[in-house]
Amino acid sequence: MGDVSITVLDGDTLRSLHVSLREDTVSLTGAQVLDLAESEASRSLLGLSLPQHLKSSALRRMNIDGVDDDVDFRRKELSPEEASRKLNEYLSAIADELKDNPLVASNLDGSALRMLLEDEDDFAMIAENLFTDLDTEDKGMISKREIRNAVVNMGVEMGVPPLEEFPLINDILKKHGAEEEGELGQSQFAELLQPILQEVADALAKNHFAVIHNIKIVNGSELKKVLANEKKLNDVIAKIKQEKDNGKSGHKSTEIIKDFLEKNGKELGLPPSEANEAVILLYDAVFADIDSGKGASEEEDEFRKLVTEILEKFAEQLEANPIYCDLDG
Repeated sequence: MGDVSITVLDGDTLRSLHVSLREDTVSLTGAQVLDLAESEASRSLLGLSLPQHLKSSALRRMNIDGVDDDVDFRRKELSPEEASRKLNEYLSAIADELKDNPLVASNLDGSALRMLLEDEDDFAMIAENLFTDLDTEDKGMISKREIRNAVVNMGVEMGVPPLEEFPLINDILKKHGAEEEGELGQSQFAELLQPILQEVADALAKNHFAVIHNIKIVNGSELKKVLANEKKLNDVIAKIKQEKDNGKSGHKSTEIIKDFLEKNGKELGLPPSEANEAVILLYDAVFADIDSGKGASEEEDEFRKLVTEILEKFAEQLEANPIYCDLDG
């Protein structure tokens, strides 16, 4: 089946990027500097438009925080030297933000659709499933106009870009009469769907479309920030200690810590405990590494060391094996 491949954008391609201004540049506004940096970054990131949250986070790393700071910077006139410095500082900030919070993207070039169409069995199965989903009344017939919904339902996972962002698909649907009146049986549906998908694949081969998946990669970077911040770490330890003191004295310390992290770990940069099987394996791996003799620790200093050790092991495991969390799921 022609599933699309994914690319993790972690900022590496931006780190070697150094943009120079034209020699005849007299001055630039902050807005021009940001636009130029974003354009250069986009070219290095599959041509993607940078998400607003990425741009905002990168600006905060440059101490440009909030609407007022943003407006003031955009209006400011910068000398060529200052503009060049700010431009490359912004690119570095984008790279740093991507290192902590990578994006998961795909470059849709039609190859996934071509693979699907070349395999008759795969295509027949997909067409049958799409038809069945659309035949809600189980009549064995659907409106011809449902072809549009079939293409939409295939989605990025099968190599079809969103219609609102790749409007050429609308022209292809119209060309093949998908907006006309009439009904289709399953075989007629498949016969009409096939050339439509072929043309979409051809269009993508000429004009690639990059898309960001709604997936978060948990790689331990947020947890490391907690470990590096004494106040935040103390707050976490105090909350877990409170759980221990409030009626859970009969439980092992490791059990109390694990229970707390499963419920509150997302706030610390851990993946949601219910995300997927990989998270279960992560917890098993971390707590299997903890010396069972520490589980009954009652001393405050020992308890603090135990919590810190567990969080450090989570950070190590996530750095070595990041976990992908589907935010749509």
